[in-house]
Amino acid sequence: MAGREAMYYVKLSGEKVECRLCPHTCVIAPGGRGICRVRENREGCLYTRNYGRCSSLALDPIEKKPLYHFYPGSLILSAGTVGCNFRCEFCQNWEIAQEEPETVAITPEDLVRKAREAGSLGIAYTYSEPLVWFEFVLATARLAREAGLKNVMVTNGFIRPDPLAELLPWIDAWNIDVKGFNLEFYRKVVHGDYRPVLETAAAALKAGSHVEITTLLVTGLNDDPEELAGLVKWVADNLSVDTPLHFSRYFPRYRLKAPPTPLATMRRAREVARQYLHYVYLGNVADPEANNTYCPVCGELVIRRTGYHVSLPGLAGRTCRACGSELAIVRD
Repeated sequence: MAGREAMYYVKLSGEKVECRLCPHTCVIAPGGRGICRVRENREGCLYTRNYGRCSSLALDPIEKKPLYHFYPGSLILSAGTVGCNFRCEFCQNWEIAQEEPETVAITPEDLVRKAREAGSLGIAYTYSEPLVWFEFVLATARLAREAGLKNVMVTNGFIRPDPLAELLPWIDAWNIDVKGFNLEFYRKVVHGDYRPVLETAAAALKAGSHVEITTLLVTGLNDDPEELAGLVKWVADNLSVDTPLHFSRYFPRYRLKAPPTPLATMRRAREVARQYLHYVYLGNVADPEANNTYCPVCGELVIRRTGYHVSLPGLAGRTCRACGSELAIVRD
């Protein structure tokens, strides 16, 4: 990986550098790399190894991100690179996030052209952690906006305020992975901190972006009902009661061998969350009722989801056909 000079770092004595992209604030000696593995000190300058390197590219349903309230039923070109600034023991995409997979060269212009040719809603930066692809995402998002495309981030949200502020104006929607509401869990299992993640979610909403939250429920680690109630209350109080929340079912991956999340745990989590939020969904669970969208005012079915097949029987623009209430759904 050739790469290019990174943004957001300072030079220190002895040719060391301090990366200021994410809250890890890695101090990196010459020849070393940060926790993300893709920001590297080369003779006293910080370089990003993954600029213009793509590991995964596909035209996906927007619901796969998952984004349920942002142009439902649309397709979006989804691109990923390598690297991550977390070390989740249960990583679902560890082959590209934690290893050194094969990549192909791609430019921002290439990605925008491919999105337009595919008739895509826009570009989703996803699969591995897009925040450690910061320079490439920023360059591409600017071009995509000029081309009339939407930009979507599917991310762990672990970024410092200054780079976030530079990125925010170019991103239309975020799915932010809040992996738990427990600092010990984040430190021991995720190898990070959830507080900057919450700050990212709040900043994105304040900037006018559409925001949805995903939490993967890992058996016995972050599925305590009281802890989940704390997370849900935070979302309701600091984002909105209309913020879509996705609880995803865990299956053994990477280094964690705990059994899959029991369906009873998933359904209990949804029951807890629905006490505070209007829209709560279950992922990796074959439960139509927990994937459909219902009007929070009259209860009418407005969006039906069968797998990734989507229909809008009760939606008229952004309003409920039955009662006329405006819903928290982004559409043209």
